[in-house]
Amino acid sequence: MLTQGEDVEVQALASRGWSVSAIARHLDRDRKTVRAYVRGERQAGVRARTAPDPLAPFAAYLAARFADDPHVWATALFDEVVPLGYGLSYVSFARQLRLAGLRPHCEPCAGVSGRDTIEIDHPAGEEMQWDWFERRKAPWGGTAYVLLGTLPHSGRVRGVLAESLDQPHLIEAIDAVLRRHGGTPRIWRTDRLATVIVPGSRDVQPSFAPVAKFYGVVVEPCPPRRGNRKGAAGSSVRYVCGRWWRTMTAVTPAQAQASLDVFCSGTADTRRRKAGGIASTVGALADAEPMLALPAAPYPATVIVSRQVGPNAAVAFRGNSCSVPPGWPAPRSNAGTVSAPPCWRSARRAGSRWRRTGWPRTAPAPWSAPPGTAPSWNGPSCRRSPRTGRASARPTTRPAPQPATKPHCCSPAWART
Repeated sequence: MLTQGEDVEVQALASRGWSVSAIARHLDRDRKTVRAYVRGERQAGVRARTAPDPLAPFAAYLAARFADDPHVWATALFDEVVPLGYGLSYVSFARQLRLAGLRPHCEPCAGVSGRDTIEIDHPAGEEMQWDWFERRKAPWGGTAYVLLGTLPHSGRVRGVLAESLDQPHLIEAIDAVLRRHGGTPRIWRTDRLATVIVPGSRDVQPSFAPVAKFYGVVVEPCPPRRGNRKGAAGSSVRYVCGRWWRTMTAVTPAQAQASLDVFCSGTADTRRRKAGGIASTVGALADAEPMLALPAAPYPATVIVSRQVGPNAAVAFRGNSCSVPPGWPAPRSNAGTVSAPPCWRSARRAGSRWRRTGWPRTAPAPWSAPPGTAPSWNGPSCRRSPRTGRASARPTTRPAPQPATKPHCCSPAWART
């Protein structure tokens, strides 16, 4: 390789009519090297590669991935190309990706680099930071709501998908995240969620205070106008969105939850960290954190969701099939969209006949259908089949027959008379 000065001298001597051999003897260089610079085959200051470019076989694939998502993380791409045959380290991959210029330029992203940050000391097992992140146009339709719980000392994160941002779904997701962590710290730090903190104050919502007492923790809101105070949760949201959500292939919420659990316990927990100058991982640091034990049963919360009633007068709810009184489907259609009665999500207890999800043996509150379309429901008796164990809600009164609907052969006797 020639320097810039030697390259200038080679071009000057060649323009004067010097031969390649004369220039090589003058500069004490190899003739093949001098000939390559004279012909313009080599560039000064750039060493010729003796081995083929290891990124070249994957250039087309990476260009297609960047066309699909210009903000996909390089670590996610590295995890994708390694099974395809890429054999170098992530550092070499990131350097070659940057030199190749495959990632499209993004002006908003380029303007936020180099900002000042702050490091806050977090004792082990002291607090957990909570935050939601929402993603519209989920593969299964609608919006995906994911609650993340992060231990700022170690950086371990666990997440749970929820159907809504209301308080019952929040309480249910909090318990699921805590059980994935294996315990709870002494402080829960959140931003000023209206379901947790009274708006405009630092006080806990009266409806959420029993939850904090149940788990024996203290709820601390983030100080106003201090975005870095809950930086661990914000970093976890950015990390999970960039590494998991952008590369997720699930098409149902159940598949997405399983994929998130595998990602958090695998890829996220194997990230390298240093504690006291000793190399470690996120998972090893989190396992050493002292945590409070969780109650044997989750906090009882009433979760109300909307489901579609099937033609068999059954409603699917988290793997269970809950029956409803006859007459709830629309008279002239096989199914109708209705709001399901309250489903009680209680703890699984030894000797108890309650299921974790499903109909209660005694409804939490009476409900009734629109007049003329379904029987009245007044504190119903909820029976279970001795063979299947499923809850079967029976109407207390017979519904009025529908004259516009022809009775089916499988209809009960009172509907055919």
